[in-house]
Amino acid sequence: MMDIDRLDVDEYGFLKDSSQWSRTIAQSLAQRDGLTLTPEHWEIIMFMQVYYKQYKHQPNARLFGQAIKKTLGADKGASIYLYKLFPDGPLKYANKYAGLPIPPSCI
Repeated sequence: MMDIDRLDVDEYGFLKDSSQWSRTIAQSLAQRDGLTLTPEHWEIIMFMQVYYKQYKHQPNARLFGQAIKKTLGADKGASIYLYKLFPDGPLKYANKYAGLPIPPSCI
């Protein structure tokens, strides 16, 4: 892992410059939060990057699950599944590890 203390992050630990993002940085941020990223996490993280690139914003909490269901299937868009992956908040932490800004609904 890398020294994430050198990254330019906001008060919530989100990257200020998304161009700094890499899988290694995402893993370091998650590790700092006590989370080990699995392939299931990566599927949601990469989904968020594609969604953000396409729409130029993050979905709100309700649309987050619906968008995942539409793309990855109903089981992966279910709140229970998403909270198992990101117990402290699926929308917030999927965005954090994807190198995206903090969603306005999560501040």
